Amino acid sequence: MTFRVAAAPHGHSQQNTADMMRWVCYALIPGVLVQSYFFGAGVYFQLFLAIVTAYAAESLCMLARNRNARSALRDNTALVTAVLLAISIPSLAPWWIIVIGTAFSIVVVKQIYGGMGQNLFNPAMAGYVLLLVSFPVQMTNWLPPSTLANYELSLWQTLHTILFEYTPAGYSVEQLRTTVDGVTMATPLDTIKTALSQGYTVAEAYQQPVLSAIAGVGWQWVNLAFLLGGFILLQRRIISWHIPVGLLAGLLIPALVANLFAPSVMPGPVFHALSGATMLGAFFIATDPVSAATSPRGRLIFGLLIGFLVWVIRSWGGYPDAVAFAVLLANLSVPLIDRYTRPSVYGHSRSHGGGDGQ
Repeated sequence: MTFRVAAAPHGHSQQNTADMMRWVCYALIPGVLVQSYFFGAGVYFQLFLAIVTAYAAESLCMLARNRNARSALRDNTALVTAVLLAISIPSLAPWWIIVIGTAFSIVVVKQIYGGMGQNLFNPAMAGYVLLLVSFPVQMTNWLPPSTLANYELSLWQTLHTILFEYTPAGYSVEQLRTTVDGVTMATPLDTIKTALSQGYTVAEAYQQPVLSAIAGVGWQWVNLAFLLGGFILLQRRIISWHIPVGLLAGLLIPALVANLFAPSVMPGPVFHALSGATMLGAFFIATDPVSAATSPRGRLIFGLLIGFLVWVIRSWGGYPDAVAFAVLLANLSVPLIDRYTRPSVYGHSRSHGGGDGQ
């Protein structure tokens, strides 16, 4: 008779890490399809570059550590990191952007800390923040939704633009961002922030073509598609409800209260829920089991903290969206959250002083 020894906590799930990560990728498919419909097929080229880079970086790191590279790739954690980063950047970002970001996520954020299960920060979001801070122009060059676009690119034109930063006809990404009415398109979050900084009200900002009566054109459907994927993860018990519910509550409740008291300068909760990376962050990014809190109560607090930080940074910060920054800041808080929310051992009282309380 053989006994299998595993680290606590002991769960009864029959799914291994590879299966769970594979289901995360499956659940991302609706959001990726909708994103490609509104913002072009460049997301597929970004996915290809990210996956190749992640597998190469993971393999080289494992070989350098005299570990089995094949077994490391089979757990699909590098695949999920690559996919999350690829769908978080503009679809026509230059090829070297995704290569640098993915390599940093795998080598520095994951492998230097010890590999799978040892990273302190969410690898995809750490790579995203590195790119956003280092290359802000390339990382904010989002195309207008297809319904507002002045140019429609073929697959070859899309690939050419990613590789050389110009279409075969010589159009730059900045020129491609110009809509049919000659306005250079910004994301809904950036449009609202810019309008408010210029003294306009939220109602006046909603007159911009990129905003619909609900939220951003295209972006609202992308968020709803990622919400659908999130429900798939919940149904499959890949994730629990604590972090997504906490994040959405931490974001939408302050947004609702602020909108009630200052509707002219504070967008409502529906806008926040369906703009930027809200649903992607709530169900796919913040729920990273390694860098998140561990206990159910701790995960709820962790999600609330992320949501509140997203609202604060969106409202007063220098960047339009804030999911990546909020997740990394919350990752720093995980040891403290776990310290005060870990369940006490049966028969023992919880001690916060470092020893075991009797």
